[in-house]
Amino acid sequence: MARSSAQQRESGAPSLLSIGQVLARLNPEFPDLTPSKLRFLEERQLVSPARTESGYRKFSTTDLDRLRFVLAMQRDHYLPLKVIREYLDELDAGRQPNLPGGAVSAPSMLSTERRISREELIREAGATVMLMNDAVSASLIGPTDLFGEDALSVLRSLVELQRSGIEPRHLRGFRAAAERELGLIESALIPVARRKDASSRAKAAELAREIAGQLEVVRSSLIRSALSKLQQ
Repeated sequence: MARSSAQQRESGAPSLLSIGQVLARLNPEFPDLTPSKLRFLEERQLVSPARTESGYRKFSTTDLDRLRFVLAMQRDHYLPLKVIREYLDELDAGRQPNLPGGAVSAPSMLSTERRISREELIREAGATVMLMNDAVSASLIGPTDLFGEDALSVLRSLVELQRSGIEPRHLRGFRAAAERELGLIESALIPVARRKDASSRAKAAELAREIAGQLEVVRSSLIRSALSKLQQ
């Protein structure tokens, strides 16, 4: 996977994209993406857009696919940018590294996340309207018109849990626990969040993902430990 859009420009590739055009294409899938986040990803050497003679950044389709990959790995697997960059460096070198952070599958470099309606979500998950309503009521799925793969995975899990007698109302504590974790993350971010420049905001967002990933490691370990005691 090419790192620089300069190579595409030199080979007569299709026209390059401005920052605004990149945001227009990626914001439907990644609404938190901002110009400052794009510049931050460039600083971390995850993408290397071409520059015009006036110094404006121009992104190739390869850059766009690379950004989509990075943002999806952050969002879906809470991976630090350093880990993602090392993985991409291995790919750039022609090697086939294992996916970082225990990820089961990597997001496609060429595809965008599906957005499906409420009716499609219920049908694909094999759920009932009542279960969907209960999931929204318990704040396990957001009250929106369009849903992504994450909501589909949650609803499918709720279908399986329901077969074991576990209803969405039994999981209300999950939302409270998530809010407590958010409080921990916000407290840890205070020193960085006090700085209002764009670079600091991007660093705060990256640090938040890293902390969330580490909390997930601790939570998973505690659950595995509790399960092992049940089997004794």
